[in-house]
Amino acid sequence: MEREAFREALLQVMERKLHWAWPAFTSGLVPKALLHIHLEQEYGTYVRDFPLLIGRAYVQCALPEVRRELAENLYEEETGGLHAGRPHPELFLEYPRGLGMDLTRFEHVELLPRAAGFRARLDDATLGRGWEIAAAVTTIFLEGTSYERGELDPHAPKRPAARLSEHPLVKHYGLPVEHLALTKAHRQVEGSHRAAAWRVMLEGIAEHRRPQVVDWMEQTLAAWRDYRDEVAHACGIEQGAAGQPVPIVRSATS
Repeated sequence: MEREAFREALLQVMERKLHWAWPAFTSGLVPKALLHIHLEQEYGTYVRDFPLLIGRAYVQCALPEVRRELAENLYEEETGGLHAGRPHPELFLEYPRGLGMDLTRFEHVELLPRAAGFRARLDDATLGRGWEIAAAVTTIFLEGTSYERGELDPHAPKRPAARLSEHPLVKHYGLPVEHLALTKAHRQVEGSHRAAAWRVMLEGIAEHRRPQVVDWMEQTLAAWRDYRDEVAHACGIEQGAAGQPVPIVRSATS
Protein backbone atom coordinates (compact mmCIF):
# COMPACT_ATOMS: atom_id res chain seq x y z
CA MET A 1 0.00 0.00 0.00
CA GLU A 2 1.49 3.33 -1.10
CA ARG A 3 1.77 6.23 1.33
CA GLU A 4 -1.07 8.32 -0.10
CA ALA A 5 -3.44 5.36 -0.24
CA PHE A 6 -2.53 4.53 3.36
CA ARG A 7 -3.11 8.12 4.45
CA GLU A 8 -6.50 8.22 2.75
CA ALA A 9 -7.56 4.85 4.20
CA LEU A 10 -6.75 6.04 7.72
CA LEU A 11 -8.57 9.32 7.19
CA GLN A 12 -11.65 7.52 5.92
CA VAL A 13 -11.71 5.35 9.03
CA MET A 14 -11.51 8.44 11.22
CA GLU A 15 -14.19 10.28 9.28
CA ARG A 16 -16.51 7.44 10.29
CA LYS A 17 -15.64 7.84 13.96
CA LEU A 18 -19.05 9.33 14.52
CA HIS A 19 -21.94 7.99 16.54
CA TRP A 20 -25.63 8.69 16.18
CA ALA A 21 -26.08 9.18 19.95
CA TRP A 22 -23.36 11.79 20.48
CA PRO A 23 -25.71 14.79 19.95
CA ALA A 24 -27.68 13.52 22.95
CA PHE A 25 -24.58 13.95 25.11
CA THR A 26 -23.72 17.38 23.73
CA SER A 27 -27.26 18.79 23.92
CA GLY A 28 -28.22 17.72 27.43
CA LEU A 29 -30.65 15.04 26.30
CA VAL A 30 -29.01 12.40 28.50
CA PRO A 31 -30.52 12.53 32.01
CA LYS A 32 -27.98 13.83 34.50
CA ALA A 33 -28.73 10.88 36.78
CA LEU A 34 -27.43 8.52 34.07
CA LEU A 35 -24.50 10.56 32.81
CA HIS A 36 -22.14 8.82 35.22
CA ILE A 37 -22.48 5.62 33.15
CA HIS A 38 -20.88 7.28 30.13
CA LEU A 39 -18.01 8.72 32.16
CA GLU A 40 -17.38 5.45 34.02
CA GLN A 41 -17.29 3.38 30.84
CA GLU A 42 -14.96 5.83 29.07
CA TYR A 43 -12.66 5.81 32.06
CA GLY A 44 -12.68 2.02 32.36
CA THR A 45 -12.29 1.17 28.70
CA TYR A 46 -9.29 3.35 27.93
CA VAL A 47 -8.88 6.68 29.76
CA ARG A 48 -7.50 5.19 32.98
CA ASP A 49 -4.98 3.03 31.13
CA PHE A 50 -4.22 5.19 28.13
CA PRO A 51 -0.59 5.77 29.15
CA LEU A 52 -0.19 1.99 29.46
CA LEU A 53 -1.64 1.44 25.97
CA ILE A 54 0.84 3.92 24.47
CA GLY A 55 3.62 2.33 26.49
CA ARG A 56 2.88 -1.00 24.83
CA ALA A 57 3.51 0.59 21.43
CA TYR A 58 6.74 2.11 22.74
CA VAL A 59 8.26 -1.12 24.08
CA GLN A 60 7.56 -3.00 20.83
CA CYS A 61 9.24 -0.39 18.63
CA ALA A 62 12.84 -0.72 17.42
CA LEU A 63 12.93 2.68 15.65
CA PRO A 64 14.51 5.37 17.86
CA GLU A 65 12.81 8.25 16.05
CA VAL A 66 9.38 6.67 16.55
CA ARG A 67 10.13 5.80 20.17
CA ARG A 68 10.99 9.44 20.84
CA GLU A 69 7.59 10.56 19.53
CA LEU A 70 5.78 7.91 21.57
CA ALA A 71 7.83 8.68 24.67
CA GLU A 72 6.90 12.35 24.51
CA ASN A 73 3.22 11.46 24.27
CA LEU A 74 3.54 8.90 27.06
CA TYR A 75 5.29 11.40 29.34
CA GLU A 76 2.55 13.98 28.86
CA GLU A 77 -0.24 11.46 29.46
CA GLU A 78 1.38 9.79 32.46
CA THR A 79 2.66 12.89 34.28
CA GLY A 80 0.99 15.94 32.79
CA GLY A 81 4.40 16.99 31.50
CA LEU A 82 5.06 20.70 31.22
CA HIS A 83 1.44 21.62 30.55
CA ALA A 84 -1.14 20.02 32.83
CA GLY A 85 1.06 19.14 35.80
CA ARG A 86 -1.02 16.05 36.61
CA PRO A 87 -1.60 12.72 34.81
CA HIS A 88 -4.37 12.96 32.24
CA PRO A 89 -6.39 10.10 33.77
CA GLU A 90 -6.48 12.11 37.02
CA LEU A 91 -7.61 15.20 35.12
CA PHE A 92 -10.46 13.19 33.59
CA LEU A 93 -11.80 12.54 37.08
CA GLU A 94 -12.35 16.26 37.49
CA TYR A 95 -15.44 15.85 35.30
CA PRO A 96 -17.31 13.55 37.70
CA ARG A 97 -15.86 15.36 40.71
CA GLY A 98 -17.20 18.69 39.48
CA LEU A 99 -20.58 17.10 38.75
CA GLY A 100 -20.82 15.80 42.31
CA MET A 101 -20.63 12.13 41.36
CA ASP A 102 -19.45 9.38 43.69
CA LEU A 103 -15.79 8.96 42.72
CA THR A 104 -15.57 5.56 44.40
CA ARG A 105 -17.49 4.24 41.38
CA PHE A 106 -14.40 5.00 39.29
CA GLU A 107 -12.09 2.93 41.46
CA HIS A 108 -13.52 -0.38 40.26
CA VAL A 109 -15.51 0.24 37.10
CA GLU A 110 -17.64 -2.70 36.01
CA LEU A 111 -17.58 -2.62 32.23
CA LEU A 112 -20.74 -3.27 30.28
CA PRO A 113 -20.48 -6.33 27.97
CA ARG A 114 -19.73 -4.43 24.76
CA ALA A 115 -17.47 -2.04 26.64
CA ALA A 116 -15.52 -5.07 27.85
CA GLY A 117 -15.39 -6.27 24.24
CA PHE A 118 -14.04 -2.92 23.11
CA ARG A 119 -11.38 -3.00 25.81
CA ALA A 120 -10.45 -6.54 24.81
CA ARG A 121 -10.01 -5.30 21.23
CA LEU A 122 -7.70 -2.53 22.47
CA ASP A 123 -5.67 -5.01 24.49
CA ASP A 124 -5.41 -7.34 21.51
CA ALA A 125 -4.31 -4.49 19.24
CA THR A 126 -1.63 -3.25 21.63
CA LEU A 127 -0.20 -6.55 22.88
CA GLY A 128 2.10 -8.45 20.57
CA ARG A 129 0.84 -7.31 17.18
CA GLY A 130 3.66 -4.87 16.57
CA TRP A 131 4.17 -1.24 17.41
CA GLU A 132 2.54 -0.10 14.18
CA ILE A 133 -0.93 -1.39 15.07
CA ALA A 134 -0.56 -0.36 18.71
CA ALA A 135 0.46 3.16 17.76
CA ALA A 136 -2.31 3.55 15.17
CA VAL A 137 -5.07 2.39 17.52
CA THR A 138 -3.88 4.61 20.38
CA THR A 139 -2.52 7.79 18.83
CA ILE A 140 -4.74 7.94 15.76
CA PHE A 141 -8.01 6.23 16.70
CA LEU A 142 -8.31 6.88 20.44
CA GLU A 143 -6.75 10.34 20.47
CA GLY A 144 -8.12 11.41 17.11
CA THR A 145 -11.50 12.66 15.92
CA SER A 146 -13.53 12.74 12.74
CA TYR A 147 -11.69 15.99 11.93
CA GLU A 148 -8.30 14.36 11.37
CA ARG A 149 -8.21 15.51 7.75
CA GLY A 150 -8.02 19.04 9.07
CA GLU A 151 -4.80 18.13 10.86
CA LEU A 152 -3.16 17.39 7.50
CA ASP A 153 -4.99 19.59 5.03
CA PRO A 154 -5.16 23.36 5.71
CA HIS A 155 -8.31 23.57 3.57
CA ALA A 156 -10.24 20.87 5.47
CA PRO A 157 -12.48 21.64 8.49
CA LYS A 158 -10.64 21.81 11.79
CA ARG A 159 -11.63 20.26 15.09
CA PRO A 160 -14.12 22.66 16.76
CA ALA A 161 -12.88 24.47 19.85
CA ALA A 162 -15.78 26.33 21.41
CA ARG A 163 -15.36 28.55 24.46
CA LEU A 164 -15.06 26.58 27.69
CA SER A 165 -18.30 28.14 28.89
CA GLU A 166 -20.03 26.42 25.95
CA HIS A 167 -18.69 22.97 26.80
CA PRO A 168 -21.69 20.58 27.03
CA LEU A 169 -20.92 19.55 30.60
CA VAL A 170 -20.81 23.21 31.63
CA LYS A 171 -23.77 24.38 29.57
CA HIS A 172 -26.20 21.52 30.20
CA TYR A 173 -25.04 19.84 33.41
CA GLY A 174 -23.65 22.67 35.50
CA LEU A 175 -20.00 21.61 35.60
CA PRO A 176 -17.86 24.49 36.93
CA VAL A 177 -15.39 25.60 34.26
CA GLU A 178 -12.44 25.03 36.58
CA HIS A 179 -13.10 21.29 36.34
CA LEU A 180 -12.35 21.28 32.60
CA ALA A 181 -8.68 20.65 33.36
CA LEU A 182 -8.40 17.79 30.86
CA THR A 183 -10.08 19.79 28.11
CA LYS A 184 -7.61 22.62 28.70
CA ALA A 185 -4.65 20.22 28.71
CA HIS A 186 -5.76 18.62 25.45
CA ARG A 187 -6.06 22.01 23.78
CA GLN A 188 -2.52 22.88 24.83
CA VAL A 189 -0.93 19.76 23.38
CA GLU A 190 -3.31 18.46 20.72
CA GLY A 191 -1.59 20.26 17.83
CA SER A 192 1.80 18.73 18.52
CA HIS A 193 0.29 15.34 19.39
CA ARG A 194 -1.69 15.16 16.16
CA ALA A 195 1.31 16.19 14.06
CA ALA A 196 3.53 13.61 15.79
CA ALA A 197 0.94 10.83 15.43
CA TRP A 198 0.57 11.39 11.69
CA ARG A 199 4.32 11.74 11.23
CA VAL A 200 4.79 8.32 12.84
CA MET A 201 2.07 6.78 10.66
CA LEU A 202 3.23 8.18 7.35
CA GLU A 203 6.98 8.14 7.84
CA GLY A 204 7.57 5.29 10.28
CA ILE A 205 5.36 2.41 9.12
CA ALA A 206 6.78 0.17 6.41
CA GLU A 207 4.72 -0.28 3.26
CA HIS A 208 4.06 -4.00 3.83
CA ARG A 209 2.58 -3.30 7.30
CA ARG A 210 0.12 -0.64 6.20
CA PRO A 211 -2.77 -2.94 5.13
CA GLN A 212 -2.69 -4.67 8.53
CA VAL A 213 -2.82 -1.31 10.29
CA VAL A 214 -5.86 -0.25 8.26
CA ASP A 215 -7.58 -3.57 8.99
CA TRP A 216 -7.09 -3.13 12.73
CA MET A 217 -8.34 0.44 12.56
CA GLU A 218 -11.52 -0.85 10.89
CA GLN A 219 -11.93 -3.52 13.57
CA THR A 220 -11.43 -0.93 16.30
CA LEU A 221 -14.01 1.38 14.74
CA ALA A 222 -16.58 -1.43 14.62
CA ALA A 223 -15.95 -2.37 18.26
CA TRP A 224 -16.14 1.31 19.29
CA ARG A 225 -19.51 1.74 17.58
CA ASP A 226 -20.93 -1.33 19.32
CA TYR A 227 -19.64 -0.03 22.63
CA ARG A 228 -21.18 3.40 22.07
CA ASP A 229 -24.52 1.81 21.11
CA GLU A 230 -24.53 0.04 24.44
CA VAL A 231 -23.60 3.13 26.45
CA ALA A 232 -26.28 5.20 24.73
CA HIS A 233 -28.94 2.66 25.66
CA ALA A 234 -27.67 2.47 29.25
CA CYS A 235 -27.89 6.27 29.40
CA GLY A 236 -31.53 6.23 28.32
CA ILE A 237 -31.06 7.02 24.63
CA GLU A 238 -32.18 5.09 21.57
CA GLN A 239 -32.02 5.72 17.84
CA GLY A 240 -35.16 7.26 16.42
CA ALA A 241 -36.79 6.42 13.09
CA ALA A 242 -34.85 9.18 11.35
CA GLY A 243 -31.56 8.06 12.91
CA GLN A 244 -31.49 10.81 15.53
CA PRO A 245 -31.11 10.12 19.26
CA VAL A 246 -34.32 10.16 21.31
CA PRO A 247 -35.07 9.34 24.95
CA ILE A 248 -36.11 5.77 25.64
CA VAL A 249 -39.77 5.74 26.58
CA ARG A 250 -40.42 3.10 29.20
CA SER A 251 -43.89 1.90 30.13
CA ALA A 252 -45.12 2.29 33.66
CA THR A 253 -44.88 -1.48 34.16
CA SER A 254 -41.34 -1.89 32.77
